[in-house]
Amino acid sequence: MAGLPRALAPLRHRSYRLLAASMGLSLLAQGLWTVALVWQVVDLGGGPGALSLATALSAGGMLASTLLGGALADRVPQRRILLGVALLQTAAAGLVAVLSLTGTLALGPLAAASLAGGVATGLYYPAYSALVPGVVPPGDLLAANGLEGVVRPALAMAAGPAAGGLLVGAFSPGAALLATSLTSAAAAACVAALPTLPVRREELGAGLLADVREGVAYMVRTPWLLATLLFASLMVLVFIGPFEVLVPFAVRDQAGGGPSEHAWVLAAFGIGGAVGSAVVASFRLPRRYLTVMNLLWGAGCVPLVVFGWTSSLWVMIAAAAVLGAAFESATVIWGTLLQRRVPPALLGRVSSLDFFVSLAFMPLSMALAGPVSGVVGLTGTFLLAGLLPPVLGVVAVLAWRLHVDELAHPLDVPAEDPAVADPDEAVSGTVAALGPPRA
Repeated sequence: MAGLPRALAPLRHRSYRLLAASMGLSLLAQGLWTVALVWQVVDLGGGPGALSLATALSAGGMLASTLLGGALADRVPQRRILLGVALLQTAAAGLVAVLSLTGTLALGPLAAASLAGGVATGLYYPAYSALVPGVVPPGDLLAANGLEGVVRPALAMAAGPAAGGLLVGAFSPGAALLATSLTSAAAAACVAALPTLPVRREELGAGLLADVREGVAYMVRTPWLLATLLFASLMVLVFIGPFEVLVPFAVRDQAGGGPSEHAWVLAAFGIGGAVGSAVVASFRLPRRYLTVMNLLWGAGCVPLVVFGWTSSLWVMIAAAAVLGAAFESATVIWGTLLQRRVPPALLGRVSSLDFFVSLAFMPLSMALAGPVSGVVGLTGTFLLAGLLPPVLGVVAVLAWRLHVDELAHPLDVPAEDPAVADPDEAVSGTVAALGPPRA
């Protein structure tokens, strides 16, 4: 595999191949579950209220567990957390699958399984983010995050839901739930084959709550991190609600479309994100990585303005593709930046704070989108959602002097590769410490 292009370079490492396979299978299971849950609720006679309850429990589980997950990821070997998460998802989906196939499933166990899945997802992200730098050298981290950016929409938003829909249509929701469980079990098998890396932390501290406080304190005293999280949280608040809630109405009222046309817009967003991730992963980190990242996020929201003005479906599809490409490109840089500049002992907690902020503002943004559009209209809401983020991005760069910080901490230069957690290099299932925290 020595001749792999830069975007595929992380696949040279056996441990990363196993980790990437487990991630891909987990994303596929997520896509399967999304469709299976909807049609299982319908099959049980539930309506929008029942489905809202199940999905809200999942979101609540993620929100409740993610900060705990970050603290655990900095205390417990991340492989063990990922294995526990995969087994929990296997058991939860497997139980409701058996109940569904035997005709004994009720809404209560299904909602409980949705809650368990949400808790598992909240624990998964910080552990995965903290483990990647242990199995991939610094020079390959951008490519690793780029691969994730390609795989995520392809499996969670396309292949998984498509497979789930086929299984529901050909057999039953129980069959899709069973496929979800089996896919999660395959993810667990990949994680089980990974070596166990020691926690890259000298002292464990007083407890989990103290660990969370330490992560928050680090975020507050680190200007580039605080500025980016504040900007990103406001960007999510401004743009995610209009995109998720109001775009379907723009497709219907302005372009004369329906569910299929809305699906094309969402698919364009996913495809654009995959292409943008692949492009960024094919190059080194930009010299002005903080400026480029924040401006990509900010300027990438501008295409939302299109949804308030055009009646052409194809223009909407193109706008969604550009939005997806810009958003995922910046996200790839962000993931790499965290893994390169956050001390390894704090990476799990910082990743969980990132995840928590995104989760916290998404429901609020969706709740506000409708009332705001009722006051300023659909066009006015999309205008705000498209033009406010670029201004916020520029303010973040200038107010916190990110353009100075990135020059003082260059990441576009070759970095020494620490020991990589390949089983061939492991001793008795563990690897040596991976060196001092990166600046």
